[in-house]
Amino acid sequence: MQMLLDILGQIFRTLWTHKLRSFLTMFGIAWGVGSLLLLVGVGEGFRSGNKRGFDELGQDVMFVFPGRAPAVKGSQQSGRWYPLTYRDYVDITKAPYLRAACPVLQRDDIRSVSDYSNGNGTVMGVEPQFRGIRYLPIQQGRWLNVMDETQRRNVVVIGTEIVRTLFPGRPALGNTLLLNGISFEVVGTLSTIGRGDNIAENSRIYIPYSVMNTYFPRNWGGVSDALSLINYQPRLRGEHLIAQQEVRKVIARNHKFDSTDLDSFEEYDSIRSAEMIGKIFDAMDMFLGFVGVVTLALGGIGVINIMLISVTERTREIGLRKALGATSRSILFQFFMEGALLTFVSGVIGVLGAATVTTALSGVRLANGFDPPKIVMSSAVLAVCSLSLAGIAAGLYPARRAAGLAPVEALRQE
Repeated sequence: MQMLLDILGQIFRTLWTHKLRSFLTMFGIAWGVGSLLLLVGVGEGFRSGNKRGFDELGQDVMFVFPGRAPAVKGSQQSGRWYPLTYRDYVDITKAPYLRAACPVLQRDDIRSVSDYSNGNGTVMGVEPQFRGIRYLPIQQGRWLNVMDETQRRNVVVIGTEIVRTLFPGRPALGNTLLLNGISFEVVGTLSTIGRGDNIAENSRIYIPYSVMNTYFPRNWGGVSDALSLINYQPRLRGEHLIAQQEVRKVIARNHKFDSTDLDSFEEYDSIRSAEMIGKIFDAMDMFLGFVGVVTLALGGIGVINIMLISVTERTREIGLRKALGATSRSILFQFFMEGALLTFVSGVIGVLGAATVTTALSGVRLANGFDPPKIVMSSAVLAVCSLSLAGIAAGLYPARRAAGLAPVEALRQE
C-alpha cells in the first residue's frame, strides 16, 4: 500500500513539474472524448425525436386517400378522380392481413362556437376504433364509444388548442359546443400531442362518423358516403406491404382500374417511412461516429507523443532508480499507472463536459422531430477505455526499453 502511495505521489509531482504539458495533454484527451460523445449524442437525439414523432402519429398506422386513376397507365393527364367510400372501408375490413381500419370524414370549414368564444378547427368524423390506430391520449373524460356511433349521439372529444380557444380558463368537459349551429356535448378532452409549433393535431374536434355523415357529409360528385381517407393497420408490422397490396386491390376493384398501377393511389405508409428514415439515421450515426473516432484518435496520438517524450526525458531518472535498487517491474508499474491515470481522469473530464452540455441543451426547444443530444454510455465507456489503453501502451513501450538498460547505460542517456 505504501509503495502504491509513493508511486502516486511521484506521478503527481511529475505532472505538476510539467504543468503546461500535462494540461495540454489532458485537454486534448478530454476534447476528443467530449467531441465523440456529443457527435454520437446528436445522432441519438435525432433518432429518438424521429421515433417519438412516429409514435405520436400512431402504432403501425397506414393511410389511403382518394386518388386519380389514369386511363392510360403512367399518364396522369388521362386520369379520372375517384373518391373513397364507406363501401371501400367495409370491404377493406374483410382483408385477412389487416388488424384494424377506420373511415375518416374530415372538414375544415365548420364553425365552432362555445358560450365563451368561437373559432375554426378541423372536425373529424371517426368510429371508436380510430383511437386504437392513432395516438390520442385522453386527458379528461372519455373517448367516443360504440353507443355514440350506433345511436348517433351529438358528442365531441376535443384537442388542447380547441380547449384553450373555446373554453379559456374554464372547464370544457360537460359543456356545450355548437358546430354550424348544431349542439354537441363535450365528453372528453385530449392531452397535448407533439410539441413546439406543431399544433395541428391539437386543433381537432372528433365526433362519431355516423353523426358527421348525417350533418356534414362530403358530396363528392354525388357520392353520398365519400370519405376523406381511411386509416388502417397491418396484422403484423412485417406484413405492411401485403396489407397495402390488399387495400389497393379492394379500391381498384370497386373503382374499376388496375391495382398494379401505383400512380393510381395516394397513400402513406408510416412503417416504410420509419424504416427508410431509420436507415438514414444509421448512416448518419456511422458518419458522426467516424468523425468522433478521428477526433478521438488525434487525442490518442497526442497522448502517445507526450508519453514517449516523457519517458525519453526520464531515462536518466530510470537509470538512477535502478542503480538505487528499483526493479524493472516497479518502474513499468509506475509508467503504467501514470498513463492510465492521465487518460482516465482526462476521459472522465470529457464525459462530464459532454454531460454538462447535453444537460444545458435538454430544455432548449428544437425543431419538431429532433430531440436534444443524449449521452450514450456505451460510447463513453469505449472512448475512455480506448484512450486509457493508448496511454498505457504509449508509456509502457519506451519505459520497458529504458528499464531493460543497464543502470550505467541509462545514466549515460541525454
